[in-house]
Amino acid sequence: MVDIFLPAFVTLFVTVDPVSIIPIFVSLTIGASRRAKVRMVLMGSLIATALLLMFGLVGDRLLDNFGITLPAFRVAGGILLFLIAMEMLFSKRNDRKTRSAEEIHDAYEPEDISVFPLAIPLLCGPGAIASIMLLMADQTRDLVGQGMVLSAAVLVMVIGAILMLIAVRFDHFISQTVSNIVTRLLGMLLAALAIQFIFDGVAKGFGLA
Repeated sequence: MVDIFLPAFVTLFVTVDPVSIIPIFVSLTIGASRRAKVRMVLMGSLIATALLLMFGLVGDRLLDNFGITLPAFRVAGGILLFLIAMEMLFSKRNDRKTRSAEEIHDAYEPEDISVFPLAIPLLCGPGAIASIMLLMADQTRDLVGQGMVLSAAVLVMVIGAILMLIAVRFDHFISQTVSNIVTRLLGMLLAALAIQFIFDGVAKGFGLA
């Protein structure tokens, strides 16, 4: 069980990258009351968790409906995660997240950012969705394994919520510099995971594994 849970947790934690979300969340909620911030954290985390679990549970059916084989999706997902890893390594991802979030905030002037951009795409973005679909596909015939993957997803979201709640109490407890350092370290790990997904997909696609 640990052999399934730990890799799933690491993969999802790296792709969600909750540490990098803290400075963005703080900047987008300036002026909001502490109670409103807590509500946005809880609502956004719940929505993101529900979406992530939904894609984990029905992702294989989506692939079947579109006629996409698992090896092909594994290679495509690996390429996507590798591109995200490159952004993380060169500190481009935090800038892109911040810019996208601020554009949404400026365009629609929402009073509540729990759905957009907090839940989508900051917490539950394409990288996290691709990751959980790939991880669940590896446990197709193992209900316990699927449970471990889904539990890892929930834990990642809980950690993200806790970090944001701490930020509500202590503004800027994670500086942008610290966030960039952690993101680069996680980017290296994600790059290796992405290459492994690609290798596995190519091997299975050509019947080598």
